[in-house]
Amino acid sequence: MTPNGGRGSKLGAQATRVVGVNTSQQASREDGAYRLRPRSGKTRVAIVFGGQSGEHTISCATAAGVLEAIDRGIYEPVPIGITREGLWVLLEDDPKALAMSIDGQGASVSSAGTTVSLWPGTKQIATLNEAGVMGSLGDVDVVMPLLHGPYGEDGTIQGLCETVGVPYTGCGVLASAAGMDKAVTKLILQGCGLPVGPYVVVKPRIWLTRPQTLRNQIQDLGMPVFVKPCRAGSSLGITKVERIEDLDDAIAAAQLHDPKVIVEAAIVGREIECAVLQGHGYEEPRVAAPGEVRVSTQEFYDFETKYVNHEGLTLLVPAPLSEEATQEVQTIAAAAFEALDCEGLTRVDFFYNEETRSFIINEVNTMPGLTPVSLYPKMWEHSGMTYTQLVSQVIELALERPMGLR
Repeated sequence: MTPNGGRGSKLGAQATRVVGVNTSQQASREDGAYRLRPRSGKTRVAIVFGGQSGEHTISCATAAGVLEAIDRGIYEPVPIGITREGLWVLLEDDPKALAMSIDGQGASVSSAGTTVSLWPGTKQIATLNEAGVMGSLGDVDVVMPLLHGPYGEDGTIQGLCETVGVPYTGCGVLASAAGMDKAVTKLILQGCGLPVGPYVVVKPRIWLTRPQTLRNQIQDLGMPVFVKPCRAGSSLGITKVERIEDLDDAIAAAQLHDPKVIVEAAIVGREIECAVLQGHGYEEPRVAAPGEVRVSTQEFYDFETKYVNHEGLTLLVPAPLSEEATQEVQTIAAAAFEALDCEGLTRVDFFYNEETRSFIINEVNTMPGLTPVSLYPKMWEHSGMTYTQLVSQVIELALERPMGLR
């Protein structure tokens, strides 16, 4: 069953508003237990969001976008929020309550309402109401984990679904865990002959016992460098370091989000992103027309620019690339998808050097943002697939694949 106690997480400073639940709108009550209304004949999708990482509010915003776009003629969504402490609760089907406001305030899942968990050996969602009475919401056909960051995007909920035996959308355990860890991602990509930039991994034991060794290795990268939490997204905890004297403070800032840190050499180039979608059956991965991120008011594409203040931000779809460069970046994106053994959906981010006409992979995101301002759905929309069709594709891909080893 899912854990109802939580690991603590060091969170960003985003303003949040608490989202509770009115269970009467989502479920009926019989004999002291909450139950879903009778099956409608539609595919029942447990949409899981929130979570224990610093990207809690972004996950809620992604869920808002999916709940708004999902084809309700085919699917019956069951919104399940995970609090910052790790409690799973049944929430109202209200996309507006989960969306991020224009001032950057995001939703935060509260513990009010019915506690739920996946029931081992079945596809049922078990409940525990305020009176301590156990019940069931009945079967779900598929889980859609819209979790960003640790304790969700990193293979943990994927492993839970595998253990319980319920289909789930997106990448499997290995790809999710590897894609979450920027250092492991680079090792796998390098091993497959794919281009990545120079980097140094700062592990907590080495940083405590041999810090000067790491400082020397980082100085050899040349300045500036970017210091990042190894297992965080949404640009949380990233610092651009111009002087080696500022390195220690930047590492400390990154370690607020993850004790394991990666330091990357700055790469001059345009920021190009590719949206990859698994093919059906044994078909090749599909890659949408690439997009480009241009930022004129900040030094890099940080959290504030992504989700709060879009001044100076330009998202170009398609990216203004030559036909040859477009085909090359799509080919590398598909190869990265295959190298990490990805499934479902993935976004691959690149730097493009116009002088050398070469691409370097920046990172692989196995749970890309699906908010209204996210580039992933925009790239597919330009390629002829609406947001609603994209959500349907992701769900159907999960239902097609077998559980267990594959």
